[in-house]
Amino acid sequence: MLLNQPALLLTILFIFAILIIFIILPLINVFRLGFTGPDGGFSAETFVKMVSDPGYQKTFWNTMKLGGLVACISTFVGYIFAFAITRTEMPGKRFFRGIATLPIISPPFVLSLSIIFLFGRMGLITNKLLNIDSFDVYGLGSLVAVQSVSFFPVAFLTLTGILESIDDSVEDAAYNIGASRWHIFRTVTLPLSLPGIGSAMLLVFIQSLEDFSNPAVIAGSYSTLSVEAYRVITGMYDMQGGTILAIVLLLPTLTAFAVQRYWISKKSFVTVTGKPTQKRRKLHEKHIVWPLFGACSLVSAAVIMLYGTVLAGAFVKTWGVNNTFTLEHFKYVFSMGWDPVKNSIILAAVSAPISGLLGMAIAYLIVRQKFFGKKLMEFSSILTFAIPGTVLGIGYIFTFNHEPLLLTGTAVILVAAFTFRNMPVGIEAGTTTLLQIDRSIEEASTISGAGAGTTFRRVTLPLLRQAFFSGLVYSFVKAMTAVSAIIFLISPKWNLSTARIFALFESSQYSGAAAYIVIMIAIILAAIALINLLVNLLFKPKYLKRATAK
Repeated sequence: MLLNQPALLLTILFIFAILIIFIILPLINVFRLGFTGPDGGFSAETFVKMVSDPGYQKTFWNTMKLGGLVACISTFVGYIFAFAITRTEMPGKRFFRGIATLPIISPPFVLSLSIIFLFGRMGLITNKLLNIDSFDVYGLGSLVAVQSVSFFPVAFLTLTGILESIDDSVEDAAYNIGASRWHIFRTVTLPLSLPGIGSAMLLVFIQSLEDFSNPAVIAGSYSTLSVEAYRVITGMYDMQGGTILAIVLLLPTLTAFAVQRYWISKKSFVTVTGKPTQKRRKLHEKHIVWPLFGACSLVSAAVIMLYGTVLAGAFVKTWGVNNTFTLEHFKYVFSMGWDPVKNSIILAAVSAPISGLLGMAIAYLIVRQKFFGKKLMEFSSILTFAIPGTVLGIGYIFTFNHEPLLLTGTAVILVAAFTFRNMPVGIEAGTTTLLQIDRSIEEASTISGAGAGTTFRRVTLPLLRQAFFSGLVYSFVKAMTAVSAIIFLISPKWNLSTARIFALFESSQYSGAAAYIVIMIAIILAAIALINLLVNLLFKPKYLKRATAK
């Protein structure tokens, strides 16, 4: 069948080639570097030596402890938001939904910077309000707080879909026979949402383990694997040692990803009866709605305070020392420090459409086509979601540092890192959407004489508009805010805004970092609006009626 469609065959071969080059090969090289002896042959001696070191063992368990705490807290907060928005008549749902997604589109370091501004030695709360000048803001406590706020949106988005899919009639049936709301929640709603809870916890756990920016800034003496790998490579110039730590970090993330992907996602807690159901009134009892409203309001107030603090910090000379209003930090960014921002915009603008289109193409091949190696394509294309940025960055350094793939120091290696790092979200969104689209729509186009490429371009892609938009936005935002994957790949010519912010943190220039962050937030919000406009203009389903009418 594929032989009769050479364009489709070439597309499949091309995608396999780039997946091998930019995902599989770097990952293989990471393991190869970690298990290479002094003579160039295979050796596990260095690996065993490092994993047996008590200091590195402590770092490993620190990372696991942090991930477990953040997973539990973020999932708990995310569940409260998701339940309140999907299952109750709580007022202000649109506002709370916006608050719950804000940390996803914001640059890194925002919340860590806010914690420093509020609770540091010269913090607004500790120093100015409580007159405490010896409070140590760095450590596990602050790190858990920052990551929990950063990643609870991941749990919220995961749990929203699960809770929305639960049929109201199941709960109503229990209520009609005299069960209390608490009993219904405990015996019906909560058990039905357990797959989502497990999935959300695993996803947040992965995000916490992969996080580089927050531990690098606010962990203090509390070491984590992602930061330790970076310090071993850049501070001790031990490439193999850093690679081994990256491998140790990779193993739990891959394990969690495998569990989430092939166990939790396969569980089915279906409540479909096969009969039409009328729309029922959601939970409206005041003793349920108002406590949930209060809980969501408290979290929202904390988020607003954290982001507002960064905004205020960008307009003062030196936070806590000289709070005089100034625009000098913004003047510096727009004059002397604009190149990193410009580079970030350019690379994000280039990588986002590539990542979005590639994600839609792979989703289409996985769902709609049959070919040898489809499972391998599916697995390898989403693998980067579970690969920590530190691991990917090391793999790219080792893979693209010599001929014939000499890309180190160029824009190409950064675009490739962004593209393949962010592509899985587009693939997931496209796959989910395609499974809901009747095949007969595309078959009508094929019967009319259109090839697979034409059908995909003129029929399928317009129907994937929302999924494509999600993939584009995610890719652009993550490219603008990436830290761990690019910290090893930047060069003097292609320095990026996040690397510049990290450098400002290391030199304690917090107000300058705040100015960069405010500018990046403004750019990201403007980009999301522009992407939405372009997607609506370019992918109108104008061919849909023509294809289905024939």
